[in-house]
Amino acid sequence: MAREPLTEGDAVELVARLLLDEIWRGTKRMKKQKMLLLLCMVLAVRPAHSIDKSFPAAFMKLQSLAGAWIGNDEHGRLARTNFKTIIADTTVMETLVPEGMGEMLTLYTVDGDGIALVHYCPTNNQPRMRATPRPGDGKELVFQFSGAGNLPTLSVGHEHKLIMRFTDNDHLTEEWTWRRDGKDSLMIYQFTRQKSSESPGPNQSGTLSC
Repeated sequence: MAREPLTEGDAVELVARLLLDEIWRGTKRMKKQKMLLLLCMVLAVRPAHSIDKSFPAAFMKLQSLAGAWIGNDEHGRLARTNFKTIIADTTVMETLVPEGMGEMLTLYTVDGDGIALVHYCPTNNQPRMRATPRPGDGKELVFQFSGAGNLPTLSVGHEHKLIMRFTDNDHLTEEWTWRRDGKDSLMIYQFTRQKSSESPGPNQSGTLSC
């Protein structure tokens, strides 16, 4: 039966164990001090636990949004949002601040073959949604409601759906569906990426509702 080849980490660990065994046996071929030094050198270059960086294309699209964005809602009111990659790039954090509304925060993460989000709303509920990207479609993500924290019934107002449309690298549309008592209303934001030389200006805040 053929043996599976050793990985780099397995090989380094095997060498380290052999060296340690030689040290405690008191070998005469090499002084213990030199053996200890060699062991330390081997352990120093031993690879750490690797982080899976094979993100799906749709999540990489979200990562590419990193930075400040400015735009307007469907009524022409100012809106700002900011994307930031955190936790070894495994999470994208969005901070959305529409004019006259409280700050909202959304966390996007990879979830199997899809992307999951948790939306933290000033109304103090936390809707969860999930999008399953369609093969070859890098222009749109549709997040559907999958549950929520601190939401006693679905009749309570909450964000129920999000559609993100990527027009190009510098233009983004977010279409949020707010649901209350079974009735839906849309909030549409058109954003343009801010260049590094542009000042983001102060955040706008106001009523505590999404």
